Amino acid sequence: MAGTEPCFDVAHLGHVELFTDKPEASLAFFVNVLGLTESGRDGGSVYLRGFDDYEFHTLKLTSAGRTGVGHVGYRCASPQALERRVKAIEALGCGIGWTEGDLGHGPAYRFRDPDDHVFEVYYETKRYVAPEAEKPALKNIAQRYHGRGVCVRRLDHVNMLAARVEPVRDFLPAALGSRVTEQIVLDDGTLAGCWFTVNNKSYDIAYTVDHTGRHGRFHHVTYAVDQREDVLRAADIFLENGIHIETGPHKHAIQGTFFLYVYEPAGNRVEVANAGARLVLAPDWEPVTWTETDRKKGQAWGLRTIESFHTHGTPV
Repeated sequence: MAGTEPCFDVAHLGHVELFTDKPEASLAFFVNVLGLTESGRDGGSVYLRGFDDYEFHTLKLTSAGRTGVGHVGYRCASPQALERRVKAIEALGCGIGWTEGDLGHGPAYRFRDPDDHVFEVYYETKRYVAPEAEKPALKNIAQRYHGRGVCVRRLDHVNMLAARVEPVRDFLPAALGSRVTEQIVLDDGTLAGCWFTVNNKSYDIAYTVDHTGRHGRFHHVTYAVDQREDVLRAADIFLENGIHIETGPHKHAIQGTFFLYVYEPAGNRVEVANAGARLVLAPDWEPVTWTETDRKKGQAWGLRTIESFHTHGTPV
């Protein structure tokens, strides 16, 4: 938050677990259409990643009787940083406890946000090692550009729904050391949306109001591509594969992201985006506040926000 010393105990958003009640169809979408690479399986879960995600996985796709988010994982900057975050989280009274980790990382401490979403923080991680056929020519990327489907590069951010955003705005800075970069404040003072970062990315997680009043629901996960042209290409790929395009391609006013939203076969919303070169480098960054009047203008170039963007979340 403004006026406080930035805390960088948490390095970056690591992964998200999504539940699907159509596991085969969802897996086919994420691998063949979105272009993620499968790095492992364990029980009812498949571990997936973008071609330049350095970790073993950034998406854990788990077969379940419902849709929505299982948990969100953040990697800490060091073992000592992990210890500090666990102490801070326990002091907030929201801890669940330690797990042994999974195929992609070591021990993790789990906790709940004020809206009942499950998070975990960890440090020990497994780096992806590309097989010979996928090894890149350059040593500084994790895997060669394979060109399958959209061929997204990396995990960018997640968006959660919350019955009330105000408690989350106070919680994430205390739990993870997150900073608020942008927010929406309505005329009656209600906080309708909030964008957070733990590093110099403009944001890694967002929370927006769940108009159903329910708790623990999921809005979308976003994978990044290099250029706007890649987003336009993705639209054609989704069209040819019968994937429901909800809205876009277009440019967000908030955060300036060039976006395209679709539903994967189980109904979880997925975004393909190009964020451009936006970074938050100022250590004393003041949150940008958007008003109700601002938002009624629509997106950056005037596109009206589609109604389902305010009503659709998973589980439905």
